[in-house]
Amino acid sequence: MDLGTPVFLPWIPLFRSARAMAKTTADVLFERLLAWGVDVIFGLPGDGINGFMEALRTRRDRIRFVQVRHEEGAAFMACGYAKFTGRLGVCLATSGPGAIHLLNGLYDAKMDGAPVLAITGQTYHDLMGMHYQQEVNLIGLFEDVTVFNQQVNGPKHAHSLVDVACRTALSMRGVAHLNCPNDWQELTDEASSDMMVPGHTAVAWRPPIVVPQAETIKTAAAILNATKRTVILAGQGAMGAGETLERVADALGAPIVKALLGKATVPDDSPYTTGGIGLLGTLPSEKAMEECNGLLLVGTNFPYMSYLPKPGQAKAVQIDRDPTRLGLRYPIDIGLCGDAGATLEVLLPLLKRRQDRSFLETAQNRMKEWWDLMKTREERDDDPLKPQVVARHVNDLLADNAIVTTDSGTITTWAARHIKIRRGMHFSCSGNLATMAPGLPYANAAQVAFPDRQVVAFVGDGGFTMLGCEFITAVKHNLPIKVVVIKNNVLGQIKWEQMVFLGNPEYGVELQPIDFVKFAEACGGVGFRCEQPEEVRPALEMAFQSKKPALVEAVVDPFEPPLPARATPKQALHLAESLARGEPNRVRIATTLFRDKVTEYVK
Repeated sequence: MDLGTPVFLPWIPLFRSARAMAKTTADVLFERLLAWGVDVIFGLPGDGINGFMEALRTRRDRIRFVQVRHEEGAAFMACGYAKFTGRLGVCLATSGPGAIHLLNGLYDAKMDGAPVLAITGQTYHDLMGMHYQQEVNLIGLFEDVTVFNQQVNGPKHAHSLVDVACRTALSMRGVAHLNCPNDWQELTDEASSDMMVPGHTAVAWRPPIVVPQAETIKTAAAILNATKRTVILAGQGAMGAGETLERVADALGAPIVKALLGKATVPDDSPYTTGGIGLLGTLPSEKAMEECNGLLLVGTNFPYMSYLPKPGQAKAVQIDRDPTRLGLRYPIDIGLCGDAGATLEVLLPLLKRRQDRSFLETAQNRMKEWWDLMKTREERDDDPLKPQVVARHVNDLLADNAIVTTDSGTITTWAARHIKIRRGMHFSCSGNLATMAPGLPYANAAQVAFPDRQVVAFVGDGGFTMLGCEFITAVKHNLPIKVVVIKNNVLGQIKWEQMVFLGNPEYGVELQPIDFVKFAEACGGVGFRCEQPEEVRPALEMAFQSKKPALVEAVVDPFEPPLPARATPKQALHLAESLARGEPNRVRIATTLFRDKVTEYVK
């Protein structure tokens, strides 16, 4: 016999066929995710997840794999998907460096209460602890960011772990993590311990609707009825309960103040809202908080306590699904642990309609003045172009069911104050983490989830350039998102914080200019530029009419300050100190501030 003849070759197809019949760990994992209703996964391939990728390839007609350009983008997309849909967002990354890249997006999900499942690879099971290439203790690394964090040890283990991971992430609205060694992803060994009963877990789960005890509700109603000047502070936990929230506001004669993540709880044109609170907020909201003697907090973890009534000033009731957050920000008189919408529904019939409407009417009159001021800033024809002008034209072109995302920085001020959310729209950004870069990935995720809706990312040049590569993701997957980049060539928020909060001259904040139009075109999308007020509308219209991913580069005044609604004497002093200590742009800044005030007084 010719020893060089490969006599075993005829058996290879049979071997492959038999192997194909046995389900691998990866097969079981993704089959179980399908049972949980997961139909899209955001990720980037790597050699630590080849088994997972093969399982996805063979299920590509049932589960969509959205290839990203950076794992951080995958985690942000999973977070954004969860925020906009209420469903589980899933991201996938390889071992070591790929998994590490997920962390910022996963912390964004953790801190904003978005249910996300992260799946990661690991080195070969029998080389763990041997300092092998790309080995990182991922279970230890992910411990702080997760509510569930386990290693998958085989097919039967995968079945039950997926059930627990999904249920935990959804129930606790947090991050679950499943890690699996590379070689075990293709494991088909059916051996299990004597205590394992196959199929002992289930996908049965429904979101709980929790309502506090009747006596607690009665006490809360009595407290609110006894107050005369009540303010409602609503956060993202009140999403979906907007109409009930407005009925409560009507009964109490109470203005609704919105935390940033609660911007879409009620429309910005609602007669009951005074808009946002905090550095990005409105003056009517600040004054309402200062003058109230009653406070109803609904689904909010608003962190800036200095903008709330002084402790002891107001009788307070808080509604939150998480009992550990009751009384966290303000010394409440009673806490209602429950779902915001359901709790408001049972509270509402016990509230007495307030006859004295003066507190609400005063807030409404102030809000009219505030909108007049915002209109003045939005209609300016100054050169250089003001970012508020761009926001006004974006507003005019938004569809009634548009989804708007934004980023962290000065852009958040312009979005919070000048992007007007109407009923039926969605809005989100990075809330408690306040990280830069999620605006674009959020938009991609929203377009994946809602292919027929208009999706607009209103972002700054600093945040956009951090994960601008995800514009290529939009092109690759035919996601016709619209990206409006407010370009001022500076890390604006940091610049103004250095000056206004510390009294220091700006340092290390200038950005190297980028031609974003050429970048968009190089990626395969389309790009448009505007630098003058009269160029804004045509550029936006062309972008919004495009069927491709489209970008508008709006070159704006870098010296336009994102000042708080009411600057404190300390902030004014710090700004003066900064100019006196050698601020390199002190003449331009002083001139801009002077012209802004003159324009507002003249108009």
